[in-house]
Amino acid sequence: MRRFAPVAHKLALGTDRQLGAAASRATCAHHRRRLGRIGRLGALDPPAGGWAAAGAQPRQGGSLEVLIDGAEVLPRLVAELERAESRVHIAGWSFTPGFALTRGAKPTILRDLLAELAERVEVRVLVWAGAPLPLNRLSRATVRRMRESLCRGSQIHCELDAKERPMHCHHEKTIVIDDRIAFVGGIDLTSDGGDRFDTGAHLWRGEIGWHDASAQIAGPAVADVAEHFRMRWQEVSGAEIECPGTVAPAGDVELQVVRTVPEKIYTATPRGDFGILESYLRALRSAQRLIYLENQFLWSPEITLILQDKLLRPPADDFRLLLVLPAKPVGGGDDTRGMLGELVEADADAGRLLACALYSRAGRLANPVYVHAKIGIVDDVWLTVGSANLNEHSLFNDTEMNVVTHDAELARSTRLRLWSEHLELASEQIDGDPARVIDDYWKPISKEQLERRQAGQPLTHRLVRLPHVSRRSERLLGPVQGLLVDG
Repeated sequence: MRRFAPVAHKLALGTDRQLGAAASRATCAHHRRRLGRIGRLGALDPPAGGWAAAGAQPRQGGSLEVLIDGAEVLPRLVAELERAESRVHIAGWSFTPGFALTRGAKPTILRDLLAELAERVEVRVLVWAGAPLPLNRLSRATVRRMRESLCRGSQIHCELDAKERPMHCHHEKTIVIDDRIAFVGGIDLTSDGGDRFDTGAHLWRGEIGWHDASAQIAGPAVADVAEHFRMRWQEVSGAEIECPGTVAPAGDVELQVVRTVPEKIYTATPRGDFGILESYLRALRSAQRLIYLENQFLWSPEITLILQDKLLRPPADDFRLLLVLPAKPVGGGDDTRGMLGELVEADADAGRLLACALYSRAGRLANPVYVHAKIGIVDDVWLTVGSANLNEHSLFNDTEMNVVTHDAELARSTRLRLWSEHLELASEQIDGDPARVIDDYWKPISKEQLERRQAGQPLTHRLVRLPHVSRRSERLLGPVQGLLVDG
């Protein structure tokens, strides 16, 4: 009987592959019909390159700083909040009132800081109202208790936004201070799922580590972040907020704020906004040498099909696709592995694809570093940072916000900072041709660490190659999830 097992496995894998491909095609066709009905097909069929046509237009005269990991993001956020003079507007997926934004002898606690600020400036907090059915750990009742704890005895104004599509949420993470400066990123001000306050060293701390990022922006693009908050607040609360005025130039970087807003959620955007999808599709289609993605999930067929095509028909001999993903995603792990399996097959051992996870370590101990960052870099000329995962939730169904720039120096310097962190090498050592750096450093380091992990040996580096699809069923789960849940 054993000699038939490989044959049966191969047949089952082939069946799953065919069913998964059919589900992906059905998902894409459904999205095409949906966006066609609301006149948004431009988000699915944009040309390669350029700025997204949807939503806010690119704004000149801006500045953008990519802040990497909580120990850099959160203290900066505290410093800017303490400078607030008129108003603070915060939108998020979830909040923990007792979350420590700084550490040490006297940590800064989120609730205390906002309550203190609310004594002298307007503080408005907008949060997803939670799941209407108690199937999600963030239920409506849980979020109501959070609001009570956050606001009790203070002047903080907090509204719960229940204007979501069924089975979806409000996932954006934005902060606007005085309509002067804004933070757009992936870090939630919560301890739900893990402690966001981690350093770039990702030292072992007895629990899951956390890799994340946020963009701090200034200049005219801040008005687009502020206007989005104003729109949501007015639709949820019925109270008007003064429109943001013209924001003075703050640098020489051109920025575009892009969103996902599903149709028929807010009266102000009846046809929705799918600018994040459009922006990613434009950038990925234009790629010639390098696609570098850090993301919590990878199970959007629209995205994966472009990546497959780049591997099947590489635009250059030295084209590389490099992915940094969680070792164990919270939900969607099987889906990501299934999509990754499709990319592995498309690469066909050509060496153009590499997917890695991150770990913290101490002797024989090792814990995953949860990759929660949502960063895309293409050819060192296109950069995006924000809240959007590469799944159908973020690209079609949840509210999200990213910031995009075509500033080559910013894109390149951000990549080098990230690669320096992950490779545990100085930027000067990896400041060369990206394909060579991937081949000479990423591949051998991650391969060795995967072999050590599989052999039960202690890790000597944080970078671990993700194994290929481990169970045949994973080839099907991603497309099915997209078809049944993300429609």
